[in-house]
Amino acid sequence: MKHKYLLILSCLLALPTVLPAAEKPNIILINCDDLGYGDLGCYGAKDIRTPQLDRMAAEGTRFTDFSVTSALCTPSRAALMTGKYPGRVGLATGVLRPDATNGLASSEVTLAEVLKPANYTTGCIGKWHLGFVKGMRPMDQGFDSYYGVLHNLDHWETVCFEKEGGMPVLRGDMVEKRPAVPAEMTGLYTAEALKFIEANRERPFFLYLAHAMPHIPFDASPKFKGKSQRGLYGDAVEELDDSTGQILDRLRTLGLAEKTLVIFTSDNGPERNTPGSAATLSGTKHTVYEGGLRVPCIAWWPGKVPAGRVCDDFITALDVLPTFARLAGTTPPANLDGFDQLDVLLGRPGAKSPRTTLYSLYGFKQRRLESMRKDHWKLHLGASPKLYDLRTDLAESNDVAAQHPEIVQRLLKLADKVVLSLRERSF
Repeated sequence: MKHKYLLILSCLLALPTVLPAAEKPNIILINCDDLGYGDLGCYGAKDIRTPQLDRMAAEGTRFTDFSVTSALCTPSRAALMTGKYPGRVGLATGVLRPDATNGLASSEVTLAEVLKPANYTTGCIGKWHLGFVKGMRPMDQGFDSYYGVLHNLDHWETVCFEKEGGMPVLRGDMVEKRPAVPAEMTGLYTAEALKFIEANRERPFFLYLAHAMPHIPFDASPKFKGKSQRGLYGDAVEELDDSTGQILDRLRTLGLAEKTLVIFTSDNGPERNTPGSAATLSGTKHTVYEGGLRVPCIAWWPGKVPAGRVCDDFITALDVLPTFARLAGTTPPANLDGFDQLDVLLGRPGAKSPRTTLYSLYGFKQRRLESMRKDHWKLHLGASPKLYDLRTDLAESNDVAAQHPEIVQRLLKLADKVVLSLRERSF
C-alpha cells in the first residue's frame, strides 16, 4: 500500500500543471456487462429500441473500432481499471468467484486513484469483479463510495450465498439488502447514480457505473418487460438505454452537460447462446474474434466531443486511464500499455490514434486462445495461425495466412515480444 501512494505522489510532483477545480470536467464511465456490438440502434440493431443512446451518439461520437483486451469479465475490467494488460496484474484468465482470495493488488493504481489526487470525488456503482477480500474492494482501490453487487448474478456465484439469504447488495462494506434481484438492478443502479450526481454537482466527480445487464440471468423491470422485439434480452437493453437517458437528462437539468464527459461501453461481446448480437462480426464472449473484443463505445460531452461523428480510429480499453488522466490535468503511472487518446476523443485537427497493436488472450492450457493485431492485420495464434485483413474482412471469415507468410511471421514475433514482457512485469 505504501508503494502505491508513493507512486501517486511522484506522479503529482511530476505534473507540469494542475487544472483548477473549476476547469476539471466531471467524468462518467458506464460499463455494461456482455453487451454486443450489434445490440444498439446506432450500431445497426433493428429489433431493440435505444432512442436515448442513439441521441447520445448523434450529440457525440460513436467509435467503431473500440476493443477490450479479453472477452471475459475480470481480465477486461482489470485492463480498464489499470491501463495495463491483465497479465501484468495477475488476472489474465478466468473470472473471480466469491471464494477467490486473489484479485487486483492494492499496489496497482486504478482509474479512481489517478483522479482522486486531482481533487475528484470518486464513486463506484454496480459490479466490481476485481477482488472481494479486504484491500481489493472498490473503497480500498480509490473510490470514496460503493453501492452494488461485487459479483455476477448467475447461479455459479449466487449459490455461494444461499445459506446467508442470497447475494448481497452492498453499500460500502455493509449489506443493504438480500437477495439481489436481477430485474431490480438497473433501476437501483440508476437511482444511485442520479443521487451521486446530485450530491456532487458542485465539485469534480468521477462515477464508474458498472451495470449488471445484460449478463445472464438478464432481466428487466415491469415497465420494460415484454416491450422489445428481442425478448427479455432486448427488454434489459432497452432499460439500459432508458437509464442512460435519465443520467444525461439529469446532467442537462443541473447545468452539468457542458462540464461532463460520459462514456458508454461494454466489457466484452455477447454471451454465446443468448440473443445478444455482435452484428456482422464473428465470435462472442469467450473468443478472440472481433465479436468478443470489439464493443460499442459512445462519447458525449456537448461542446467538446464532436457531435454526429463516427470515428474509426483504433482505440482500446487500455487507453481510458491515460486519457482520463490528461483530461483531469494529472499524470498516469509509468509503464502502462494504454495511450493518451484525448486529442482523438475531442476531434482535434490532425489527431490520429497512436495505437497500432493489441494482444488478446482468453483461457489457458487446451482452451488457450490468443490473437495479435497490428493495424488492420489480425493473427489468431495456434498450431495453424490464421491471418485476417480487417480492412476488407471484419467477419474474419477469409484466412489469408498462406498469401502473406511474412506478415504471419512478423505478428508471431510481435506476440512473443508482448507475452515475454507480460511475464517480466507480471506479479
